[in-house]
Amino acid sequence: SHFLHHNRNVTASLSRMFGTKLLNLQPCIVIQRASMFLSLDNNVITFKEEGVWNYSTMLIREDLGLLVLGAREAVYALDINNISVAKSKVLWKVTEEKQKECTSKGKHPDIDCRNYVRMLHQMNGSVMYMCGTNAFSPTCDYMLKLEGKQEDGRGKCPFDPFQRSASVMADQDLYSASSLNFLGSEPVILRTSPISLRTVFKSSWLNEPNFVYMDVVPESEDSPEGDDDKVYMFFSENAVEYDFYNKLVVSRVARVCKGDMGGQRTLQRKWTSFLKARLDCSVPEPSLPYIIQDVFQVRHKKWRKSVFYAVFTSQSSTDRSSTVCAYDVTDISKVFSRGKFKTEVTVEMSDVKWVTYNGELPVPRPGACINNAARSSGIMQSLDIPDKTLQFIRDRPLMDDAVRPITGKPLLLKRGPLLTRLVVDHVTVSDRESYHVMFVGTENGYVQKAVNYDGEMHIIEEVKLFQNAEPIEVLRLHQNQVLVCFVQLYAGSASGVVQMPVSNCSRYSSCLDCVLARDPYCAWDVPAQRCSRLPTSADDGKSNLIQSLKDGDATRCPTIGF
Repeated sequence: SHFLHHNRNVTASLSRMFGTKLLNLQPCIVIQRASMFLSLDNNVITFKEEGVWNYSTMLIREDLGLLVLGAREAVYALDINNISVAKSKVLWKVTEEKQKECTSKGKHPDIDCRNYVRMLHQMNGSVMYMCGTNAFSPTCDYMLKLEGKQEDGRGKCPFDPFQRSASVMADQDLYSASSLNFLGSEPVILRTSPISLRTVFKSSWLNEPNFVYMDVVPESEDSPEGDDDKVYMFFSENAVEYDFYNKLVVSRVARVCKGDMGGQRTLQRKWTSFLKARLDCSVPEPSLPYIIQDVFQVRHKKWRKSVFYAVFTSQSSTDRSSTVCAYDVTDISKVFSRGKFKTEVTVEMSDVKWVTYNGELPVPRPGACINNAARSSGIMQSLDIPDKTLQFIRDRPLMDDAVRPITGKPLLLKRGPLLTRLVVDHVTVSDRESYHVMFVGTENGYVQKAVNYDGEMHIIEEVKLFQNAEPIEVLRLHQNQVLVCFVQLYAGSASGVVQMPVSNCSRYSSCLDCVLARDPYCAWDVPAQRCSRLPTSADDGKSNLIQSLKDGDATRCPTIGF
């Protein structure tokens, strides 16, 4: 069948701005068991095709048993259980005319002037929506196969194949964060339907941003206030609130309301609900803020228990260090729904250009979604919001408070090769406790598997996925709906794609090794005398299993197992 379609010294100022109390925080970096460095082995399955590069976009199609893979000028449908089996392939090349147009503007013919597939989303049924850079002329298409029904991709997909972007499909509406022009100097957060909305072209809204992630949180569910669902976006940008000799980059989280329809006069066809806040992931020693690189939402049935995990790296060229922080959705939501705003000031000889706004807020609250209180006062949609509220949010989209991580400090602080991407799995273990297991990709082709036990970060293993030291550009997790123990990790880089199981318990040959590994997926099976994958159901034979995650206590191991 046809395939789916395809420096002024700023340390003192920074201490004031980001809080001297942060200096006493100790990130959780104690590792009780040495990490294992594993070469490529029989458990790792690879896919690559000669002459094809940049395997950086993935879409899991559980309904079809496929991993849809976007690369440079090609889209593949791979068997989700064995990615070395390619079910189909579609080429999506640039035309000779487009390539000439691109090179005439000074771009490299073989690097820049190609079509890098940068977005894949599932639509209704088997239809997918795909966007590519198309030689600095971004283009999108709906597809079961490439039929040439192409549309403008500006604002959905970057012009530059090496510029970050983010997108999410929510109820068949595409939300995207990218650039609107060739130079990449017009950043935008865009929704294309049902009513096209975008951000305002002001540095107070977006100031040379680097977008990394976007996702939906269903905040209308069980909302006593009758609130709306939110779309959250994560990015870094030049800080407008500080003015140093050198630009200061900060990490942000922003959000909009799904029901936003723009304003009637003020903010017409613009977001009326766009709010942003600084995202804090501070390390113990004084330093420039760490820069966000990737985010993953661990969804919970009750959205208030959902958590965003984020990878950050140092912005200092001499400091090779990375951090991971976790944020409660409710903590982020409170900053936007209850926090104070910042407002711009002009103070001679001051580093600080934005300060806390202490004036009276207009009603309804600027940036708030349409809720029961608004509806009761006759504001049924964003088009009904008074100009006073819209003018406030047009000029002051930045919140005063930063969003702090759950623990008040990083979960992980790592020196050496930088962390690039992460995904997180939710695992219930033998004592019915639940843990979040992180899989973190690095700039040199490794993935680290780590879990937090009572505030102590334990790195279980570090696996080399790619022979060459190249950055991991995309990570995905997939749990087979039939074989629920069959959880796979997929990683993409410039040269290829790798599939590996989240655990390989059989490598632990004794009870002692199995228990001391403190791997949430593994336990010693006493009757079978082997280290086995933990059953996923709550009571399925777990009484015969030995597992000690928090303490690494192997005293229950039978003597024969040592």
